[in-house]
Amino acid sequence: MEEKLVYSDILRTAWKGLISQFWLLVGLIIGFTIVYSLLYIFSLPAKGESMTTSGIIISLLCWLLLSLFQLGYMKNCFQTLDGEEPQFSSYGQVSRKLFSYLVASIIFTLIIAIGIVLLVVPGIYLALRLQFFFASMVDENTGIIESFKRSWEITKGHTMKLFIIMLIMTLISITGELALLAGIFVAIPLIVLMYGYIFRGLTAPAAS
Repeated sequence: MEEKLVYSDILRTAWKGLISQFWLLVGLIIGFTIVYSLLYIFSLPAKGESMTTSGIIISLLCWLLLSLFQLGYMKNCFQTLDGEEPQFSSYGQVSRKLFSYLVASIIFTLIIAIGIVLLVVPGIYLALRLQFFFASMVDENTGIIESFKRSWEITKGHTMKLFIIMLIMTLISITGELALLAGIFVAIPLIVLMYGYIFRGLTAPAAS
């Protein structure tokens, strides 16, 4: 049986995809970070004041904007992996999945939190097994429950390798932060491309 998760292939393919659309993928992260940061600053109450209604509304707007960007950016990364140029229209296309993604994200966070409370290890295990609900929603247009079932199905028997890959992604993220923080704008798209490539590998039909 062909091995679905080869570390060198994951890194090589993700890096190749990043280089092919470097300025667009990195530029989107930088641009969104600037817009999001400005909105977040405006939502903060003045010193000594409590959160205002407008601040709460802006905070919710930030959450919605972040979620929409995550969906669209994931779509862009799948397009990159397919050898296509990422399209800005993707953000409009995935907007119909926004509510489902918000609900699924809350469920995912609660499940992991409960697992962490149960001596940490169960939380890590559940995170590894259910993490691809997001990719499934974007790439396969699955619903909330179906996306979790899909992730649980495709990760069966791959938990240890996924854990090692998680450590590699964490190392990439830390390295990016240490590189005068600017490196994080390169680390993020690389990690998302790795995530997308892993999902495609796990969902690919087994070679006979």
